[in-house]
Amino acid sequence: MRFGIILQSNDPETAWNGVRFGAASLKQGHEVKIFLMSKGVESIKIDSGKYNVKSMLEEFTAGGGVLLACGTCIKSREMADDGACPVSTMNDCIDMVEWSEKVISF
Repeated sequence: MRFGIILQSNDPETAWNGVRFGAASLKQGHEVKIFLMSKGVESIKIDSGKYNVKSMLEEFTAGGGVLLACGTCIKSREMADDGACPVSTMNDCIDMVEWSEKVISF
């Protein structure tokens, strides 16, 4: 199955669980894309100790997951494009939703 995950939270536990769901889905043979939007773009830097989202994102991409991030959201937060994931557009999010068989939002 193809899962599209829209991650809009910078809450460490919520973001960690969203990415963890994606990583677990990959291990079960599903295809997964995560689109970081709104506060979710901040999750690429979260390491609260207990909820290391940055590390979980690395596991997700190493397992074959596709990670995308809203360029407008990154720009509005004055975050630098550090190459952690492709800077994407709303059209890329639409493409992911059309590609997905299920869309999950965190």
